Amino acid sequence: MRETKHATVSKRNPASLFALLGCALLAIFVANVCLGSAVIPLGDVWRALIGSDGGNLIMEKIVVDIRLPRATTALFAGAALSVSGLLMQTIFRNPLADPFVLGVNSGASLGVAIVLLVLAPGGVALTQNLAFSGHVLVVFASSAGAAAVLLVVMLFAQRVDVMSLLILGLMMSYAVGSVVSILMFYSMAERVQSFFSWSYGSFANVTWTQMKIFASCLLSGMASVFFLSKPLDAMLLGEGFAASLGTRVKSTRVLTLGLASLLAGTVTGFCGPIGFLGIAAPHLCRYLFRTSEHRILIPASLMAGSIIALAADLAAKGPGFDGSLPLNAVTALIGSPVIIVALLRQRNLKKAFG
Repeated sequence: MRETKHATVSKRNPASLFALLGCALLAIFVANVCLGSAVIPLGDVWRALIGSDGGNLIMEKIVVDIRLPRATTALFAGAALSVSGLLMQTIFRNPLADPFVLGVNSGASLGVAIVLLVLAPGGVALTQNLAFSGHVLVVFASSAGAAAVLLVVMLFAQRVDVMSLLILGLMMSYAVGSVVSILMFYSMAERVQSFFSWSYGSFANVTWTQMKIFASCLLSGMASVFFLSKPLDAMLLGEGFAASLGTRVKSTRVLTLGLASLLAGTVTGFCGPIGFLGIAAPHLCRYLFRTSEHRILIPASLMAGSIIALAADLAAKGPGFDGSLPLNAVTALIGSPVIIVALLRQRNLKKAFG
């Protein structure tokens, strides 16, 4: 029976799966642009994009200035959080590691809270009214907060086992959360309201002007991850074994966590703390491709993360209805059943982490 199952698994063609993911990504991206409080036919979307809609400026503004940047933000954010989770699961050799569980999102939130609740001008609507230097400051603050938490977690990782490390990550999340609560307690009401709105998570807050910084940070980080494929494969076997293979363990660990901080921190800074994507997409890809090789998992996680993010955003904005649900609630509702089924069917998950 096991031989038959193994033979079935070996017949899976990565190229076919990548093509399937690519088609799904294109379809959900188009659906995200077309569907919303008002359904826009695909032909009208195309005419608005090429500017030949006979002067329908309202349609052009909805498509070009609202829906397209929102879908593009979901595309980049989902890919970045997914790869960030994959990096952390490999470095910690823990299937439960992700930016949210280990407190990295909380650290990024603290950095943003310091900027928005303490340093930003009164009444600021988060990143909407910040100038170019303000966007850079938000990205720097969120990435620095994420990196600081990761550094502390890594120091603990040298002394405790994996389960203890997860508990320590949760404790750090609570500690950082209390600092944010204290900042909110002493902040102005309008700033607190803005911070609450930001903490629900949304892909709708990034404009084309902000997209230059948002996309630049994420694209540079995601491109750099591909150069770590082989070192990450070695790290999955344990740091001692990786060192015996010639891997520079310390530099690989620092670079990997630095990139994870940049990706998670940038997304958190612009879109709010979005949970679940970082842990869901890598597990889904391991189930689909039945491999732990990072040359496959990295591009697969990029695509799967984007698909989940776009699907969650589509569900959050409820086609045909006004308003939008909190993104964090939707990502968990959509992704949890998928991952539960994948984990139950992938019974040898432990082997993928040594």
